[in-house]
Order: sequence, then C-alpha cells, then structure tokens
Amino acid sequence: MIDHFTSADNAAQVILQRTPLKPKIGLILGSGLGAFADSLTNATAVPYSEIPSFPQSTAIGHAGRMVIGNAGEIPVAAMQGRVHLYEGYSAQQVAFPVRVFARMGIKAVLLTNAAGGINLGYSQGALVLIRDHINLQGTSPLVGPNDSRFGVRFPDMTHAYSGVYREIAREEAAKLNIQLHEGVYAALLGPSYETPAEIEYLRRIGADLVGMSTVAEVIAARHIGLEVLGISCVTNMAAGILDQPLSHAEVMETGERIRFIFEALLRAIIPRLAANLA
Repeated sequence: MIDHFTSADNAAQVILQRTPLKPKIGLILGSGLGAFADSLTNATAVPYSEIPSFPQSTAIGHAGRMVIGNAGEIPVAAMQGRVHLYEGYSAQQVAFPVRVFARMGIKAVLLTNAAGGINLGYSQGALVLIRDHINLQGTSPLVGPNDSRFGVRFPDMTHAYSGVYREIAREEAAKLNIQLHEGVYAALLGPSYETPAEIEYLRRIGADLVGMSTVAEVIAARHIGLEVLGISCVTNMAAGILDQPLSHAEVMETGERIRFIFEALLRAIIPRLAANLA
C-alpha cells in the first residue's frame, strides 16, 4: 500500500528546501488563471517534475509548477495548474498536492477553477464564490483505508467552504466594485462537456456551476483540517443555454480577459485570510 502521508511529507520537504519562505496559504490556479503566480515577488518556481510523487499536469493552460513567493507581504505557495481525474489520475493523486500543502505547514487553501455557468443570472466572465458542491465524479480521495495522520474516517463536510472566508471575499470584492456571485459547484468526470440534458438535470438538483475539478481537493483539505475558499470563473455558459458549441479555447480566452480583475481580487483577499489565521 502506498504511504501517501510519507510521500506528501517528502514532497513538502523538497519544496521547502528550495525557498526561505514559510507559506501558510496555498493557491490552486485553474485553467487560464495561472498568471497570478507570475506576479509573486521573491519567487521560487519548482516544476512538478522535480517534486517526488507529484502528479504531472497535462491539461492545456496548466503550466505545471509550484511557485512560492510573496503576494504583497504574504508568503504563499501557488500551483500553476492542477491534475484531473479525466487525465487518468486517481482521486488520491488529484488530492496529493493539497496533502503536500498541509505537510508544508499551510493552513488554508484558495482554489480557483474555470466553470460552465448553469445559473442564468451569470454571464461569461462572472466570478462566483463556491458555497457548496455536488460530487458527481463517482469517487473520493478518501476511498480505501483511512490514514488517521491526515484525519478521521468520516470527516464532516457541512462547512466545506468557509463562511468566514466567503464573507471576507464579499467585502473585498465590494471595495473593488467587483460583482461576486455565490453558488453551488457540481463536479463531473469529463473530459467531454456536458449534454444539454445533463445541464438541465444539474440545474434541477441545485447546481449553479459545473466543472471537472476542485471537489477531490476540497474533500482532502477538509479531511486534513485546512480552511477552504473556492472561486470559479464562468468561462462559458453550459450546454444548451446558448446556441453555440463549447470549446476549451473559449475557456482560455475568458480567463485571459478577466485576468486582471481576478488577480486584483486575490491580492485583496490574501492578506485578510492571513490575518484570520494569525
């Protein structure tokens, strides 16, 4: 049996040996949103290929490296890209970076993703706080024997996404005159986009957004006791809402278009999250 705890600890030590910084906040930057890591100062970039046991990102728009640097005065560890179940990875592999974060001493994670908009109140480029999620991926990073060094067998997910952190995000968005929606994220396996019938089903069960990531990472984060803030960028409206085909190019283009608004929001939120941890 793979000892994920020891593997995560070894990976964390390799990363920490490359930088004098001691980040307490980890960021996972999704499709088209990784440029924020390039703005960090005093930064050290560690390719995933140089981190033992770390899964390698193959998705377009995911640079595949960990950047440790300062966002303003706050040291953070930012993942430029993630891995997904649809790439052939297990849920445990998808969640592995979050467990590495924890072994690095990180106490909170800020996850971002590109998502399809189901809620008709959203438009392309909208930013949405994730209030809750629906896991339709058919698996979990906690499947198999439980390692109590990470957490308990049956972790509570009532408050998977921190209410305090969402309030901080809303306050900072208001100061910047950024409209910030809030909704429920449904995670599917992918990699095909959903059919119009599937989107109608998701709407009926309460989903506002749909994507192919994030949920396994959040489950692992809460299992290990990390606080979570999730923000989706609506890079396209989901199937059947607009009479046009869906494409990954559209996802990337929208991510680039809202990049500076998104980065401004992250810069405003991070010091508040850090103060909340103190």
